[in-house]
Amino acid sequence: MKILAIGGSGGMGRFAVDAAQHFENVESIVVADVNEASAQAFAAQLSNKVSAIGLDVNDVKALRKAMANADLVMNTCGPFYRYGLTILEAAIETRCHYLDICDDWEPTVEMLKLHQKAKDADVCAIVGLGASPGISNMLALLAMQELEATSSVYTGWDLSGATPEGESSQAGVNAAMLHGIEQMTGKVRIFRNGATELTKSMVPVSVHYPGLTSFKGYIFGHPEAVTFPHNYPHLQESINLAHGGEIDSWLLKAILGLVNWGLVSRTRAAALLTWFESNRAEENKKSDIDSPPAMYGIAMGTKGADAAIAGAAWVGEAVNSDGDSSLSMGEATGIPLACGAKLLSEGRINEAGVFSPEAGHINPREFLTEVFAQFKKIGKLSSSAFEDNIRISVSSPS
Repeated sequence: MKILAIGGSGGMGRFAVDAAQHFENVESIVVADVNEASAQAFAAQLSNKVSAIGLDVNDVKALRKAMANADLVMNTCGPFYRYGLTILEAAIETRCHYLDICDDWEPTVEMLKLHQKAKDADVCAIVGLGASPGISNMLALLAMQELEATSSVYTGWDLSGATPEGESSQAGVNAAMLHGIEQMTGKVRIFRNGATELTKSMVPVSVHYPGLTSFKGYIFGHPEAVTFPHNYPHLQESINLAHGGEIDSWLLKAILGLVNWGLVSRTRAAALLTWFESNRAEENKKSDIDSPPAMYGIAMGTKGADAAIAGAAWVGEAVNSDGDSSLSMGEATGIPLACGAKLLSEGRINEAGVFSPEAGHINPREFLTEVFAQFKKIGKLSSSAFEDNIRISVSSPS
């Protein structure tokens, strides 16, 4: 398989490329970036499978030309509300399979509308195959599989683990942080009472996770809230939540308030938060042992004749030789994308169309086992076994 890695030398893409270069079925990887010098320097550090080109994704003709010799596009070029739809459309038109880490709900809605076009072109496109969305979708799917009927799905993640990498978007600020500001301000789409609705972001929600005391999550505009009801129309509720970190701090509330009032631009706010994240004490980033799961999926519904809540959480012990217990955002997001490429190259993902991860075309246990194997390979997990990393719990509603 020949891969075109768009944004492949950035803070997320470099981890996807580094992992994918070692896969047996990957013949070559072309790292494409608007900063050609950065792409060339990164490619020079890797195996002879990897080369680099300069590419401005705003130049659609150049974009299609770059895809002409590729079998698969791995897209990590953010923010996705700017570039996601354009790149997917080009991939379909050039008949390239497509995987990305899109974490914006707006373009996700538009990209899913290209399903029939991709199916007619025999193109497989998976949108949002990173951490959240990606791993989170698989966790929620595992939770749903524990119930006989599901009415509500929550996906959630710990914001304290979302330490941004040092890559910049074309706007000159960290793309991941710019995305975060975009989804923490204004209104976001959720699914409630059997219908989509736009609601204010960062509204607190009480979360009842099986076996834990309730904790507070905050509505965050990730795509899981729109993709689950897209794939499972019987659902009555679907919400994505964030918790932990500085999410309840006065500084974050003040910055978001200034953005909502139109006094500070999203770009400026992203720069301020990037500086804050890079300078705050490391000990403040670590989670307490009794904290909510770092990432989880919750399904609420029935099991037998009884109401039930099922949860699937990522609980694996993360360790490396330096004693650093945390995966970076780039590792947690880019490596699952590479694992998707591995499954696709091996024929374990083979359905044409545009899908989100939980649509039923990716086996969640297979996918997560591949991801954990890669995390262990880089020294960030003590075990790659599914059972050591995923805890599934079922209980009655309190």
